[in-house]
Amino acid sequence: MKRLVTPRRLAMPLVCLIVLFVSSQSGEAFPYPDRAKKGMVVSAHPLASEAGLTMLQKGGNAIDAAVATTLAISVVEPASAGIGGGGFLLLRLGATGEVKALDFRERAPLAATRTLYLDAQGKVRPNASTDGYLAVGVPGTIAGLYEVQSRYGKLPWKAVVAPATQLAAKGFPVSWRLAAAIAQQKTLQQNPAARQIFTRNGVPLQAGDRLVQADLAQTLTQVAADPQNFYTGKLAETIARDMATNKGLITLADLKRYRPLWRDPVCGNFRATRVCSMPPPSSGGVHLLQILNLLGDTDLKAMGWHSPDALHLLVEAMRIAYADRAVHLGDPDFVKVPVAALINPAYAKQRRQEINLQRARPSSQVQAANPETLKRLGKESNDTSHLSVVDSTGNAVSLTFTVNLGFGSGVVVPGTGLILNNEMDDFAIAPGVPNAFGLVGGEANAIAPGKTPLSSMTPTIVTENDQLRLVVGAPGGSTIITTVLQIVLNVLVYDMDARRAIAAPRLHHQWLPDQLRVERNGLDRLTLDNLRQRGHTIAEGNTWGNAQAIIRSSDGTLEGAADPRGEGAAYGF
Repeated sequence: MKRLVTPRRLAMPLVCLIVLFVSSQSGEAFPYPDRAKKGMVVSAHPLASEAGLTMLQKGGNAIDAAVATTLAISVVEPASAGIGGGGFLLLRLGATGEVKALDFRERAPLAATRTLYLDAQGKVRPNASTDGYLAVGVPGTIAGLYEVQSRYGKLPWKAVVAPATQLAAKGFPVSWRLAAAIAQQKTLQQNPAARQIFTRNGVPLQAGDRLVQADLAQTLTQVAADPQNFYTGKLAETIARDMATNKGLITLADLKRYRPLWRDPVCGNFRATRVCSMPPPSSGGVHLLQILNLLGDTDLKAMGWHSPDALHLLVEAMRIAYADRAVHLGDPDFVKVPVAALINPAYAKQRRQEINLQRARPSSQVQAANPETLKRLGKESNDTSHLSVVDSTGNAVSLTFTVNLGFGSGVVVPGTGLILNNEMDDFAIAPGVPNAFGLVGGEANAIAPGKTPLSSMTPTIVTENDQLRLVVGAPGGSTIITTVLQIVLNVLVYDMDARRAIAAPRLHHQWLPDQLRVERNGLDRLTLDNLRQRGHTIAEGNTWGNAQAIIRSSDGTLEGAADPRGEGAAYGF
C-alpha cells in the first residue's frame, strides 16, 4: 500500500490535528490519521512513528516496526530514552494469542555495593546516583531489541536499524520540547562530548536548529553490522575504557555478561477483559492488577467519571499499592517477590475493607502487607518513552524504555554519540531515602552486583474474548502505573475513544509523600474541595506523562492516540 502522508503533529499541549485520512486502495475514508485497518504505530515523536510505519509498509510485522521505532526514538528523543539505557517489552503473538515479556532493563555493575552512594558517615552523597559515570547501569537496549527482532521479526536486522541511522546522520529540526530539555539539563555542559553535540559553542541548541549526530550514526552502523559489538567488540571496549578513565564502574566483563531475560507476564481479569503487563523487576504490572482488584466490581461508571466518590476510592487503592511496592518489590532473581499474593483478588478483598469511602487515611496509617499474609495467599493462584504497535495479523507490542532522568547521567561516551543512563538511582540507595521520583524502598531493592533496579514501567496489553482490545503504556517515573491505570479505566469502564482516554486529566498518589497530585485545571473546584474535605492533601501542578495507546474495535479498526501532552504521533495504514 502506498504510504499515506499526513502533516506533522504540532508540539503543543492538548492540541490534536484533524486531517483527512484516505486509503488509496480501498477508498475507505477515516476522519483522522490515527484510524486504520492494517497496522498502527504510536510513539512519542512523529519521525519515530514514521520509521515504524515504514517497516509495516515494507512487509515487516509489529516487532520490526517496534524495534525501528525504538531506535529512532533513541535518536530524536535523546532526553528521554536511548541505546545507552534499557526497558521492558510486552509482546502478543497474533497467531496464538500468547503474551511474552522481555526484560532488557539496565543492571548494576559487578563492582557495585549497597553503600555505593554513602559517605564515610553513612550519609547519602548528593547527586552521586544521578549525575556522572558512577550513576550508570549496564545498558540493555541493543541486546533486548536484537533478541526480540531476531526471534520474531520478519525483516533483516540491518533494515530495522536503517531509519535511525539515517536520522542521526542527516539530522532533524530540534523541537521546542527538546530545546527546553537541553537548556534545562546543566550536566550536558559538564561533559565535553555531550556539549559538542547539544550546544553550539556552549550555547544550547534552539528550536529549529538541526541536530546532526554523526558519531551516533556511526555507532548505529556498527550495531547494524553486528549488535554484539556493543557488548563484546570495539564499542564495548570504548565504553569500558571511558568508564575506567572517569572512575565509572562498568567494565568489559559487565558488558560481556549482559543478557536480556524472557519472563512470565503478570495477567489478571478485570470485568470481561484479560489484562497482561510487566512482571518484576518492574512493579508496574503487579500494582496495576492490584489496584484493579481493589476497585473490583464497584460501579464506577454509575458514580460518574471523575466524581469525588470514584476518585477517592481510586486514590485510596493507589495508596495501598504503593505502600506494598516500597516493601515487597525488587529483582526476582535476588529476592522473593510475592507476586501471586499481591495480585490475588482475595488479598484485594482483605485490603479493600481498610478503605473508608468517606475519609482519606494518612499514609502513616497505611502499611505494606504482612509477609505472613502474603505467604499464605501466594499459595493460591518523568523521562522515559513508550510506544505501541499493532499489525494486520494481530501481533502487538507495548514497549517502554528509558535512560531514566533527562539525558540520563549527562555522560556521552566520546566518539560514540552514546548517552548513558543514570538508572542506578532506581535502587534504594539507603533505607527510607527517596529517589529522584520521591519513591522509597527497602531491602528488596537494595544495590547488589548484577541486580536490576526496580522500575515502574507498565507496558500493558488487554484482550477481550481472546481478541486484542488495548495496547498502552506511558513514561513518567512513579506516575507510570497510575497513568496506565487511568487510561485502562477510561477505555474499559467509561467507554472513551483513544484520544479522549489519553487526554483526560490525571491524578496520582504514591503513598509517600502523602499528597494527591492533580494536573492543574484538570478537576473542577467543587471536586477538589470535596476531596480536601475528605482529608486529601492536594498538590496541583503541571501535566505529566506521555502515553501512547492503540484500541482495537470489534470490527478490527485500529485507533491510535499519542498523548497531547507531548509531541508524538499515531500513524496507521
